Amino acid sequence: MISVKTLSVRQWSIAGLLFCVLMMGVALYLEHVMGLEPCPLCIFQRVGVLATAAVLLVAALHNPRGRWGILYGGLGLLSVAGGAGVAGRHLWLQSLPPDQVPSCGPSLDYMMDVLPLREVLVQVFSASGECANISFLFLGLSLPAWTLIGFLILAIAPLGILLHGWRSGTSKAVHGNVMS
Repeated sequence: MISVKTLSVRQWSIAGLLFCVLMMGVALYLEHVMGLEPCPLCIFQRVGVLATAAVLLVAALHNPRGRWGILYGGLGLLSVAGGAGVAGRHLWLQSLPPDQVPSCGPSLDYMMDVLPLREVLVQVFSASGECANISFLFLGLSLPAWTLIGFLILAIAPLGILLHGWRSGTSKAVHGNVMS
């Protein structure tokens, strides 16, 4: 039986990367097969998944020990936290009574064309009425709820990398070796 303590950074990274592929596959299936159009917050949640995937891919290729594992684990957790935060904001918008939902602004494509990125982010997070619409439920949960659950599961991989890096770094320090 495989012990979580014996998994390498590469194994943790590949497991997390496969979960990112699964999350993106579901998102693309829902968009292109089921015809669900992603709102701006959905797009930013995808960015969180892709950012995490990028960190995990580099970590898998590098397969570090010590402080590099801590760095990759920390960066992975940061990107997961960002995506989870966006999913939480999305859930909050969906929980608002209809009279308290912010008005819909221009489309994300339009904003990206005419506004600086900072202004786009402010607009998306402050007034995205279209994001309050619940267009799909699975087992009684909306897509942002499932995405938040996905981010919580995905956090296991960067946590595993972080713990691996910390354990290998402290064991080297105890044995007098320089951390790599």
